Amino acid sequence: MKRRFIALWVLVVALTINSCDLGDDGPNFRFVALQIESVEMPESFDLDATYQINVTYTLPDGCTYFEGFDVTKEDVTTREVVAIGSQRTDQEVCTEAIRTIEDSFDFVVIYSEPYLFRFYQGEDANGDPQFLEVVVPVN
Repeated sequence: MKRRFIALWVLVVALTINSCDLGDDGPNFRFVALQIESVEMPESFDLDATYQINVTYTLPDGCTYFEGFDVTKEDVTTREVVAIGSQRTDQEVCTEAIRTIEDSFDFVVIYSEPYLFRFYQGEDANGDPQFLEVVVPVN
């Protein structure tokens, strides 16, 4: 019995010492806000209708990938729209190719007041966020 216990203990110690080391368990990416270049919006909305909003944004390098849109309700009919990307942090070399991409999201009109959309366009020289603002009336 004692011999089995010692053999089992030696096996556990050997496996522990020789186990795989996966290295740093930290994240290998970070989320970044992408610069929105332009948008296609209807001239007006109809109440209770769904609209496809087309957005053109920029991917700054080959290590950044589009993840989706973050549409935040700032006020009853004010929406802040940010294109979200994930940027790889574990790659030493990234291509510097800037890519302009078009994608879209659906928007449902639930209020009869005009909507103000604020599309994130990056930061100015002082680090303040800049927005493209579009007002769309509701019929």
